[in-house]
Amino acid sequence: MLAIYRATLVKVNTCWHNAAMATDTAKSMRSKDTKLRILAAARRQFSAGGYERTTIRGVAADAAIDPSMVMRYFGNKEGLFAAAASFDLQLPTLAALPRRERGTKLAEHLLRVWGRSQTGHSLIILLRSAATNESAARRIRQIFREQVLPAVAAVAVDAATARASLITSHVLGLAYCRFVIKIPEVAALNENLMVANLGRTLQTYIEGPLLGAKTSG
Repeated sequence: MLAIYRATLVKVNTCWHNAAMATDTAKSMRSKDTKLRILAAARRQFSAGGYERTTIRGVAADAAIDPSMVMRYFGNKEGLFAAAASFDLQLPTLAALPRRERGTKLAEHLLRVWGRSQTGHSLIILLRSAATNESAARRIRQIFREQVLPAVAAVAVDAATARASLITSHVLGLAYCRFVIKIPEVAALNENLMVANLGRTLQTYIEGPLLGAKTSG
């Protein structure tokens, strides 16, 4: 009789344990879904209105959620912005590409990122906000130092910082005109045309002679 009781108790405890695990898993999934929904809404709001005009209440309304939930997951507007604008450019390894194709491949990658990915959405948020928000400007500088400069320095024959600076200023200027202020003529440019011509310019920045550049990086 005692053995039966113990066996029954083990089964009950196992059932309770499994039920608790299932509940925890369901809560975790709901939590993840909620967080992703908030982030998607935040990216829409920051992209449309920039940092200054975006509010926690506006993001919450967009996500159809209580504002307290936004605060729960991200703390404050600054934390929400940091999460919404966090991304990796995932630049191609230039050293692994044929030397004469590096500019074109880089242009193809950047145009694909800007126009058809969450990374591009986050970049637009930064560009729209950087002029008035130091956190956004600081994040762009960080991306330059940690992602663009090392990628260019790996293949640059000289003046790596100057070359990376020219690439960054050129592509950010194009992204700003095409995706932020949306100059109609720039926004309407055919992507193949952009790849061919931007690629040629980036190729010069990567390996061509730079007027006035010092030979050191």
